[in-house]
Amino acid sequence: MTLDGICDHTAVTPDESLHDHYTDLLRTAGVLLYGRKTFQLMEYWRSVAESPTGNRSLDDFARVMDAVPKVVFSRTLTETDWPGARIATRDLRTEVEDLKQQDGLAVYAGSPGLISSLTELNLIDEYQICLHPVIAGGGLPLFRDLTRNKNLNLVQTKQLASGALILYYSASTLIS
Repeated sequence: MTLDGICDHTAVTPDESLHDHYTDLLRTAGVLLYGRKTFQLMEYWRSVAESPTGNRSLDDFARVMDAVPKVVFSRTLTETDWPGARIATRDLRTEVEDLKQQDGLAVYAGSPGLISSLTELNLIDEYQICLHPVIAGGGLPLFRDLTRNKNLNLVQTKQLASGALILYYSASTLIS
């Protein structure tokens, strides 16, 4: 996300520290949740896993991304040939509640619209926001169409070499 709240992969320049951070994070993932558009963008990493670039951080990320199971929420996509990926057949609440019940399974959502929907359904336990030192000036906001405020509690920060910050927020109710 940019400083002005925009979620656009073309607005930021990922570096080795960013790829290394997300490689480490994805190693803890039991499943990744995507909407159709983000899933189709992420399919790029499948080709890098199959034909490595020679860049360690990119290739490591691609291998981990390729290996993690994925669930895609789409009204238009009916199938995928990416091994380990499947199209959700149940509604978002049911699918996510079932996934969260599986022992040791870290469930990560990686699409802006999906994150907003999960926020509305109160299904996110922790937000990990990567805030890039960029002002995009327009584009898709990370949180859109929310009907109510959501109070969060900052529990950790991590600064990357690029100046990007990873902000970790607990979604649990704050005690006054």
